[in-house]
Amino acid sequence: MTHQPNFLIVVADQLRADALGAFGSPVAQTPNLDRLAAAGTSFTNAYAQHPVCAPSRASFLSGWYPHTAGHRSFGSPLRPEEPNFLRTLRERGYHVTWAGDRGDAFAPGATELSADEHGFTTAPTSGRWAGGARNPTEFPKLTTGAGTPIDVEHDLWDRLFYQGRVTDADDIDFDEAAVRTAEGWLAEPPDQPWVLFAPLVAPHCPFRAPEPWFSLHDRDSMPDPVTGSGPEPAYMQAIRESYGTDRATPEVWREVIATYHGMVSRLDAHVGRLLDGVQRAGLADDTVTVFFSDHGEYLGDFGLIEKWPSGLRRCITRDPVIISGAGLPAAGPVDAMVELIDVFPTVLDIAGVEATHRHFGHSLLPLMRGSTTQHREYAFSEGGFLVEEEPMFENSGFPYDRKAGLQHERPEAVGKAIAVRDARWTYVWRRYEQPELYDRTSDPDEAHNLVGRPELADVEARLHEAMLRWLVDTGDVLPSRVDPRLPEVDLPTPGRSSNATPERPVKPVS
Repeated sequence: MTHQPNFLIVVADQLRADALGAFGSPVAQTPNLDRLAAAGTSFTNAYAQHPVCAPSRASFLSGWYPHTAGHRSFGSPLRPEEPNFLRTLRERGYHVTWAGDRGDAFAPGATELSADEHGFTTAPTSGRWAGGARNPTEFPKLTTGAGTPIDVEHDLWDRLFYQGRVTDADDIDFDEAAVRTAEGWLAEPPDQPWVLFAPLVAPHCPFRAPEPWFSLHDRDSMPDPVTGSGPEPAYMQAIRESYGTDRATPEVWREVIATYHGMVSRLDAHVGRLLDGVQRAGLADDTVTVFFSDHGEYLGDFGLIEKWPSGLRRCITRDPVIISGAGLPAAGPVDAMVELIDVFPTVLDIAGVEATHRHFGHSLLPLMRGSTTQHREYAFSEGGFLVEEEPMFENSGFPYDRKAGLQHERPEAVGKAIAVRDARWTYVWRRYEQPELYDRTSDPDEAHNLVGRPELADVEARLHEAMLRWLVDTGDVLPSRVDPRLPEVDLPTPGRSSNATPERPVKPVS
């Protein structure tokens, strides 16, 4: 590349890496993303830094870990005075457009500093962006293989965050509105280098899809959820009991999983439309496409659904990262240890832009160019809270009411946790519970907890020590602005009227 390229950055929500064909799914129908990966680089061992939307987004937009500045909850997004990479790109000459609306990343005022344009030109007609209107849906009528009807209570569907087929053919949901907005913008892009940032909602629950995506996947071909063994954190059984997921038959799980995959296929079609828009603009050769997600989804694994603030299993934290286009190398799959906070420093590197703040991301460009130097020895994820932070926990209405209630009733079950991964092992430390240890060589789903085995004591000790070093190294950052010591104070001297001219005391000598 001889000049600064444009960037199309698409961020999915709650997308498991193994739901894409390019990342190993035998049932996925994701042709656009698979082609994008084949033409560029896919990072198959990339991990999110937090299992929940808002903290994950604050992390990858800043390059800070969630604990670095306390961005660990929905109530602590990035503030205007804090750095983020979209703002860096804008301040260095890029025109930044945000197609749609994802307010859980930035506090008031931060979006205005980070984007030239933001929002919809085509408005959604359903969901909270349309005043709370809901897509009309219909629950499926399930049968066994012998054709015997299965009676599934609506409460179970609700607790699985499932809504089924969207029946309004004219509905415009968030993602459709965002893609239409982006397509219109791409019809007349600016002359200067640009960033089109398109954070979409799919395949975040509730699980629902219009045709043809709802019926795209054969229910009987869906994979069975993962089951585990060994000690498990308390929240897992608490969720199963509170939601009643033991009522879900294999047919019910296959229905949920197939609908999720339909949502992923629709997401893939939306990405295809964005790529077509870049092509129609005549800018395909000058545009880098970056695709990733904020975190994953349980999708029935371990009898669980959705996510949990201290849930750090691979299905939740492993992330599909794809970077492709504008003459970048087609390196194919790369299995180096990667963190989501590496994505935006890579964008800066490709653009030839220097970061304006200290961050913890590392550019992936050397890996894309074939470097064999170790990128990272470890990847870290974190989540959860201290028990004394319980009054600040989220309070949510239906269908998240039971999830929020569990956290308030049993705050230790959402206690702070940290996952450390190297190329083979996963170690999870928990503030109020025993650790976990998984061997991903023989147990890629992190299903069988090996913690406490004498022969693995050295592995546990090494990963625990790595966690301590990481916490020390990333616990804070020195501010980029240096303030003077002993500033002059323009207040009255004690004992004098505030209307009197203040006497300045002699400054002490340092």
